[in-house]
Amino acid sequence: MKDQNYLIDNGVNVEKSLELFGDIDTYNQSIVDFLTDATEKLEQLKSYKESGDMSNYSIQVHALKSDAKYFGFDKLAELALDQEMKSKSNDMFYISEHFDELEKETIRAINITKVYLGQENEENIVFHETTTNSTPKDQAILVVDDSEVIKRFIEKLFNNKYDVLQAGDGREAINLIAQDNGNKIVGILLDLNMPNVNGFQVLDYFRENNLFEKIPVSIITGVGSNELVARAYDYPIIEVLRKPFNEKDIKRVVEETVSRYGLK
Repeated sequence: MKDQNYLIDNGVNVEKSLELFGDIDTYNQSIVDFLTDATEKLEQLKSYKESGDMSNYSIQVHALKSDAKYFGFDKLAELALDQEMKSKSNDMFYISEHFDELEKETIRAINITKVYLGQENEENIVFHETTTNSTPKDQAILVVDDSEVIKRFIEKLFNNKYDVLQAGDGREAINLIAQDNGNKIVGILLDLNMPNVNGFQVLDYFRENNLFEKIPVSIITGVGSNELVARAYDYPIIEVLRKPFNEKDIKRVVEETVSRYGLK
């Protein structure tokens, strides 16, 4: 086991923690539990995030916040508090967009703890880094939505597998589709309610140009009208996914949509 200065040198607020635990021996005995619990909590948070279960996510991230605070991992506690507040307001898009920060800091705390306890050599620890794969992909999906939040959310989920093209309205979408001479677009996620050229006008463009057999389309929409959704099914679309959706839903719809491309 390393000296407590190792913790201090890595930004752990040992002095504050000892106000709770009383002495370093009690701290050392308890931090073993933190190591196990933090690993389990991180996996549970991933699962709740993907399914959109913000109620259980809030409970779990609150527990992680408390543990991090007790053991002096102040930055982790701050990030967990931020995620707790956003999950309580059911802001799953914010949670998804910033989850990498929480994951990275949790893993950093776990790794510091392992080295401190003598379970790992410091040189063998690989601190988690989130990287963006910028290598051009052979296939692309096109997200057509006037919401920047939605577009960023979907890009974050799929940019390691597809080039994620984005359009803010139907006119931009039609221009991108017309430029796709290499037939790179293998699926489209299309909002219905957009300025300038709306989703139905894009669907009409597809019908007029016989594009449905070439590029599969699924609808992502916040419209509450069942009549409008039923109208969308007048076109040969794959599926309609209503907002707000979660990671699990959008991943399923994207894969179902793109798989139609492979069956052509």
